[in-house]
Amino acid sequence: MIRIFDTHAHYDDEAFDEDREELLQGLPGQGIARVVNVGSSLDSCRRTIDLMEAYDFIYGAVGIHPSETAQLEVREKQDFPQESGVFPEPLTNGATQDPLEWLEQQCHHPKCVAVGEIGLDYYWDKPAREIQKKWFLWQLHLARRLDLPVIIHSREAAQDTLDILQAEKASDIGGVIHCYSYTKESARTYLDMGFFFGIGGVLTFQNARKLKEAVEYIPMDRIVLETDCPYLAPVPYRGKRNSSLNLPYVVQAMAQVKGIPEDEVMKAAWDNGLRLYRMKR
Repeated sequence: MIRIFDTHAHYDDEAFDEDREELLQGLPGQGIARVVNVGSSLDSCRRTIDLMEAYDFIYGAVGIHPSETAQLEVREKQDFPQESGVFPEPLTNGATQDPLEWLEQQCHHPKCVAVGEIGLDYYWDKPAREIQKKWFLWQLHLARRLDLPVIIHSREAAQDTLDILQAEKASDIGGVIHCYSYTKESARTYLDMGFFFGIGGVLTFQNARKLKEAVEYIPMDRIVLETDCPYLAPVPYRGKRNSSLNLPYVVQAMAQVKGIPEDEVMKAAWDNGLRLYRMKR
């Protein structure tokens, strides 16, 4: 029986507005037995909470993507008017709730399994790197305080990401390097820190030689499957909207790289997802 765990999705994205309910209702029947929807902004986190309350098989992660961290720089009432819809629960005095307080409250939700996605993104290089680092640290500290794993986003920021994680002793926090895109040598360091590696549609790309070398090196018990949907659809759907239904293509590619049967990939990835997010079977 096919049973796949999509450990990183964004079904709150507007790309799913036209058919979200139909698509999500059909996933379990196609073998997608569990999904973690991952927040990336304040509003995205709110929508993630809605999704995990609406679907039994959907869990969530709450966090602010590095490219969205400027939101956390502004904390006065006048900068977050209640009618903006950014926060679902205004304070009793009519003011809008402090975003940091609100984020921490959502992490206590019984179906919130991680803080994420958080990290550094130097591809767009905004907001300023110091702002990204500041809120990366704050969210790492939040995860440590609440005993939750972290979902790490790192794009063109390999050394700074690693330096911060090592300085903060993130091996004690645990988590996953989402959409892993660095070298086999970097993978060795993250393995030593106890991290998992999120692998998705990029593994099927013809020009993904570096990633395939890393996946061949990384032990199967440290790999989880993810889509990052609606982004990064695998071949043969590259460039189109991605969904969890495309994960069998990633399973097939991973089985070829690792030289093991596809059902072994699915079984290991399922068990790894449960361990990553500290879930019961």
